[in-house]
Amino acid sequence: MDRRQRLIEIIQRVTKKDTAPAADESLFDSGLIDSFGLPDLVSALEQEFSIQIPDSDLSPRKFDCIERIEEYLDSRN
Repeated sequence: MDRRQRLIEIIQRVTKKDTAPAADESLFDSGLIDSFGLPDLVSALEQEFSIQIPDSDLSPRKFDCIERIEEYLDSRN
């Protein structure tokens, strides 16, 4: 399974929604994730990708959409 599909499944699991957001769809503007859901999303990303995301990186801007999450993950490598 490719990384984008893994991200979609994480978002679906965290949001408890069956629909998949578009790669550039804002998770926050669409209401899929809010500031209370961000820690759940980050925790799921850490577990799935075996990374640690520092508190200083916990910005909705970095995790706003699938494309931005992919960019963030790329920057971690």
